[in-house]
Amino acid sequence: MTMGTGDEARLKASERVYLTLLEEIQSGLLAPGTVLGEVEQADRLGVSRTPLREALRRLGADGLVSQLSPRMTVVADIDREKILALFEVRRALEECAARIAATRGDVEKFAKLADEFGHFELDAESNYEGYFSLIRRFDQALDEAVSNEYLIASLRTIRTHLVRVRRMARAKHDRLEESVVEHRLIAEAVATRNPELAAHATHVHLHNALSSTLRLIGEPGPGEVADAP
Repeated sequence: MTMGTGDEARLKASERVYLTLLEEIQSGLLAPGTVLGEVEQADRLGVSRTPLREALRRLGADGLVSQLSPRMTVVADIDREKILALFEVRRALEECAARIAATRGDVEKFAKLADEFGHFELDAESNYEGYFSLIRRFDQALDEAVSNEYLIASLRTIRTHLVRVRRMARAKHDRLEESVVEHRLIAEAVATRNPELAAHATHVHLHNALSSTLRLIGEPGPGEVADAP
């Protein structure tokens, strides 16, 4: 069946709306709990309600929005249980990816990344984007080293949510400095072909990241007891 011009235009509009809302949710411009009214959002984004609904369905499948009623969609919350669930899957996937990368990754590429992390100075908020850019290049290098479409697809799904969590970490400069060191250790382990060290360094990094994230939202870290009221 051949797709008509109208269908193609609708799909392009839906993709544009999806990417716009995705970026706004990940960046925090659309905060958790924000109501995404069909009429208001369609007018704001300059589309009809059909491509908007398609974009919202995709965001719902991603777990980034929740449908409270047939006509009310809201940006999904980031609560303790969701963060714990995200990190359970993230730990399994990223430790596996680190092991694989350490057996067949580009040694020179990871040695260069380790050097970049080692010399990276997170000295001001204006430099935070440089940190996130370096993390994205590190993730891309891992994907290339893993070269497993199923694992990569799963990691991309996790990273869709992880962007929101990482943005929360901006509130804790010290934690970001620690993360730079932790990523250097992972990159060094991959570059020296040490799978178990790469997995262990990843495990430590994720444990610290989870503990810090939970504290930022006022929740106890893993294994910690909440303060008495």
